[in-house]
Amino acid sequence: MFVNDIESLEIDEKCLKILRALAKIYKAEKFVKISSAHVSGVSYDNIGEEGLEWLKSIKGKVRVYTTLNPAGMDCERWREMGLKEDFYRKQFEILKVFENLGVEMTLTCTPYYVNAPKFGEHLAWAESSAVVYANSLIGARTNRESGISALASAIAGVTPYYGLHMKENRAPTVLVKAKGDLSIVGYKAGIELPSEIPLFVFDRKVSETELKLLSASIAATGNIAMFHAENVTPEWKDFEIPREKVDIEGKFEKICEPDLIAIGCPHCSREELEKILKLLDGRKVKKELWIFTSRKIFEDAKKTVEELEKLGAKVFRDTCMVVSPATERFKCVMVNSGKALEYLPKKRKVEVAFGSLENCVRSAIE
Repeated sequence: MFVNDIESLEIDEKCLKILRALAKIYKAEKFVKISSAHVSGVSYDNIGEEGLEWLKSIKGKVRVYTTLNPAGMDCERWREMGLKEDFYRKQFEILKVFENLGVEMTLTCTPYYVNAPKFGEHLAWAESSAVVYANSLIGARTNRESGISALASAIAGVTPYYGLHMKENRAPTVLVKAKGDLSIVGYKAGIELPSEIPLFVFDRKVSETELKLLSASIAATGNIAMFHAENVTPEWKDFEIPREKVDIEGKFEKICEPDLIAIGCPHCSREELEKILKLLDGRKVKKELWIFTSRKIFEDAKKTVEELEKLGAKVFRDTCMVVSPATERFKCVMVNSGKALEYLPKKRKVEVAFGSLENCVRSAIE
């Protein structure tokens, strides 16, 4: 399970240097074997020419099952998104490099829907929302990796043993009584408690979708890699209840007249696609409604996808409204995601309106 000397692994020197540097910074005395890795930093819009050249310089193949975050486009429908051919070619070049390294072309921020890790497994995952989900809802162990360090660990098959890989570092530090929209609860918690490990106590039974949105928003606004949730997190009873207590209400209003409604940050599950279809109730959309999901869910829910598109929605794979420059041509984007609420104005320079899933669908058909 543990490796003391990674010099014997015979891997790319750049990857060795990254892992040695991390171990030194965090005073990790050994490395732990991982069952999977998840690599972020995929969109050409994010990594550019320098990132592409660095990727090309990496030699070897990944040693563990490795998944890939969303790209900057739907690989088949990029023209429909309004993207130019030059962007498509550069993005395709990046994906080819990852493919040659042995990375699975999942192109999703929800790798747990593709191949869920098990409780107690050690991972090297980038994509902050997936990190929080894996630690908090599954009980796997991963630190908040960068795309580069996750790739280095994927090639080595190990990661430095520190932080959330160690049981004693996973204890909650503050009790949060939460009510209202959990995406906004996470959005506020990340701002108010940026380096804590919250223990959430909810005022009702909450769904997996709500917890997924909470995972994404709390990671977007804070430096948080896990939380505990009463009766949800596998380890929540293993630690003492924190003495510090705060109340957070998921209530938020941000209004502008949307010319795009975008759902799927993180990527939609099959259940979410079915819920959107039910909310539409056979009514045609009157505004641009973009829904983002993974290739796997797209195929698994093909009939639902077809019904959604008959009603005028566009269901895209491989990308999302945050990592794709396609959303920059809109003035106001309406979302139900605290993560998108945080990143869209910064990355895409657009106004953002926020609402529940029900409100987003209602806005699309009115």
